[in-house]
Amino acid sequence: MSQASTIIDFCISNRVSTTEVADALGKSGVVPKVQPISPNKFCVGPVRAVFTANDSNYAVHDQIRDVQKGEVVIIFAHNCNDRAIIGDLISKYILLYKGAAAIVVLGLVRDAARLRREGYAIWSEGVTPLGCFNTPAGPFPEEIKKNILQSFEGGVAVCDDGGVTVIPKASLTEDTLNRLNRIEMQEDIWFFCLDTLKWDTKKIVCDKAYLTEQGLLSSVHIEQLKELYKSLDDTK
Repeated sequence: MSQASTIIDFCISNRVSTTEVADALGKSGVVPKVQPISPNKFCVGPVRAVFTANDSNYAVHDQIRDVQKGEVVIIFAHNCNDRAIIGDLISKYILLYKGAAAIVVLGLVRDAARLRREGYAIWSEGVTPLGCFNTPAGPFPEEIKKNILQSFEGGVAVCDDGGVTVIPKASLTEDTLNRLNRIEMQEDIWFFCLDTLKWDTKKIVCDKAYLTEQGLLSSVHIEQLKELYKSLDDTK
């Protein structure tokens, strides 16, 4: 099994949130501005980058034919002037017939009522009734595309009510898997300290008093502390 598959399985099995993934990446990796169209969705999968530009979604229609089952399709739009990049037809094709895990649109979508009624796993920057044209147009700027591919291609996306966080290909490592494990341990201890010990949040989060005041912690917690002395904010 590849490291990407192992991390995907871990995130799904433990329902690792976008917040936790961003923390494991040293507070990075978040796709800005996108929010879910439908609530209570949790999707994880390898990234499929799609590009379109200049008031047209012709390139989207062309590129989504290559989508593979389980992928998170991230659509990057350039110079589309507040027009919706996709609507219910493309969404149904990608999610139902191609079997993608989710769609993320760095732009707007339309047919919002239908998308919500169907409960589609879509994240976008917003909605509008105004659509793109479906005729060929100028291409997505090559230099911007190159930079995006370096950041996203081969990565893994985690999508939930908080938004979308992408683990870059270069970070699909044993170290990242260990950091995700540590995040889960930290969350367990933090909420034990809050709910059971009734500590205040400064004592828990800032002072990390659990590292020194271990008398009330369980043996399981004490074992976990061995992994938590190094700050998760430190990515080195």
